[in-house]
Amino acid sequence: MRVEQILLEHGSGGLLSHELVAETFLPLLKNPYLEQLEDAAVFDSVGQRYCLTTDSYVVHPIFFPGGDIGSLAVYGTVNDLAMCGGKPLFLSAAFILEEGFPMQHLERIVHSMAEAGRRAGVSIATGDTKVVPKGAADGIFITTSGIGLISYAPRLSVRSIRQGDSVILNGPIGDHGATILAQREDLGLSTPVRSDSAPLNGLVMKILHASDQVHCMRDATRGGLGAILAEIAQQAGLEIIIEEKAVLVREEVRGICEILGIDPLFLANEGRMAVFCASEDCEKILQCMHDHPLGQQAAVIGKVRDNKRGRLILDTIIGGSREVDLPTGELVPRIC
Repeated sequence: MRVEQILLEHGSGGLLSHELVAETFLPLLKNPYLEQLEDAAVFDSVGQRYCLTTDSYVVHPIFFPGGDIGSLAVYGTVNDLAMCGGKPLFLSAAFILEEGFPMQHLERIVHSMAEAGRRAGVSIATGDTKVVPKGAADGIFITTSGIGLISYAPRLSVRSIRQGDSVILNGPIGDHGATILAQREDLGLSTPVRSDSAPLNGLVMKILHASDQVHCMRDATRGGLGAILAEIAQQAGLEIIIEEKAVLVREEVRGICEILGIDPLFLANEGRMAVFCASEDCEKILQCMHDHPLGQQAAVIGKVRDNKRGRLILDTIIGGSREVDLPTGELVPRIC
């Protein structure tokens, strides 16, 4: 059934987001780079391989434990480049500001972006600012773009995933989404949660130096781990099987999910990624991840099987199995 108006769900990273891209943007903007549907466009120029990405950030609240809209914008763009094997070179940043937005908030956000850039090893080389009348926006929106240089010879892509590949996750899921929910709902938790927002490019470079058998990487942002793995399974035409007991969820995050009736598989993350690699290099990759601060809790969570059906299967703790589909509905609007 055709949807005649844009809904919040179109921005969820779930089923309607997938349909919006597939049925509206892709047919009208069709080109070989966009058709790959990866985290960044990959292209060759003057004997080098580059990646280019862009993203917009509308998170609410703009300040939260573990980060803010500024650092989130930098890390999110850096991470999209890293998922393609790119070393970030430069970022751009565009600000949409609402009339009346506090100057001290803007200064705090820009300072945070500068610190995030230093941590990720990338400069914000250009930008733009627009101001709209009061009521035409909600405080501040940020759009960032980035370009990176790829030196890893194998192509990191959904199309490179093979039967028998292992799936590795670098840490617990749901921290970012749970943090945003806790702030909005004022849950008054005895154990506070913090966003996992962080730059993954350093960890990615360690992984790529350790093995030439990495096939694909994807950061689990909007829609969470469940959405990105279900989408990858469909794109690759392969079956991905993950073990529920292997997917770490902090107790405080699990508690928030139980209170609000949310599956942590679909909560957004900003410092978590899934790595698809040949099984023979799995232990080598795990070891190098454990030696990095953002991979100390990395674990194998699943495997890839070719049964000619692109689907995600969750083997549950109680011994059953269920198919995991792209989520429907908007679980947490304006999560990133």
